[in-house]
Amino acid sequence: MNAAIALQLITFNPASHVELKAGRRPKALVWTEKRIVHWRRTGEKPSPVMVWTPEHTGLFLDHVAEGWLYALFHLVAFRGLRRGEACGQRWTDTHLEAGLLTVAKQLVVNGWEVYEDDPKTDAGARTIALDANTVQALKRHRAQQDRDREKWGSAWAETGRVFTRENGELLHPAKVTRRFIELYEEIGLPPVRLHDLRHGAATLAHAAGAGLKDIQEMLGHSSITTSDTYTSLLPEADLAIAEAAARLVPRARTTPENTAPEADAEPDDAESAEAESVLDGADPSGKIREINSPSAHAPLTQTASDEKSEAE
Repeated sequence: MNAAIALQLITFNPASHVELKAGRRPKALVWTEKRIVHWRRTGEKPSPVMVWTPEHTGLFLDHVAEGWLYALFHLVAFRGLRRGEACGQRWTDTHLEAGLLTVAKQLVVNGWEVYEDDPKTDAGARTIALDANTVQALKRHRAQQDRDREKWGSAWAETGRVFTRENGELLHPAKVTRRFIELYEEIGLPPVRLHDLRHGAATLAHAAGAGLKDIQEMLGHSSITTSDTYTSLLPEADLAIAEAAARLVPRARTTPENTAPEADAEPDDAESAEAESVLDGADPSGKIREINSPSAHAPLTQTASDEKSEAE
């Protein structure tokens, strides 16, 4: 409107006094068992943005492991590429021997037409590291693509893209999304958007110890604030953090909260190991990584002699 005033198309800005509520980004939530039960009973998603647990992601990737789009889903799930970035990725920007991938182009859908464009933001043009499993997935995909090129012969459409249709033509991003939904519905996984795999990648990186600045670089965000929106705290990691935080406060007086109940018999080795693992900040299954706490702090309970001295 102000530009229109400068061009003398209008004489005043009719929107100058319009008040709009500030937009709020939906918080990404993890599909816990309780939320899945509620969804199955009511059909309601707890949030527009839902994230699979690592177990859900593993089930999905195992299910599609033999499919021609497996490497694309793997890359999005672990390194957080946008859909258009994955569909537009070129082999010339993919350096498997160095374990690096440069995001330089993307495929954009306008109506139903697909065209190539630069990344969404300046920060979107980035180079990210590839873990060994992702490198191997891409190498297997490249070998299959070479076989497909040979099979199609002169009918092969050479686009130079990492991910293509079976005959080498460009992928249509919307069709990739449609196929993604079909695949996870086949094994009854709770619903997520393809874009939510990107949220999942941020959550996995955060749980593995990546800082928000690292996640910002991986996702290609222009600010840490938007990267924070993409991360969710896994319940197991939340428990480990809570246990570690509780251990940071030294306690000298015995209270019901920090005193273990007396047992009639000595615990067996398995129970002792389980108790020790919980105190170390990990669950007995070993799924939760140990969170280091200060090497020395006051004990949680007093000895009988300490109590006697205090009483005197």
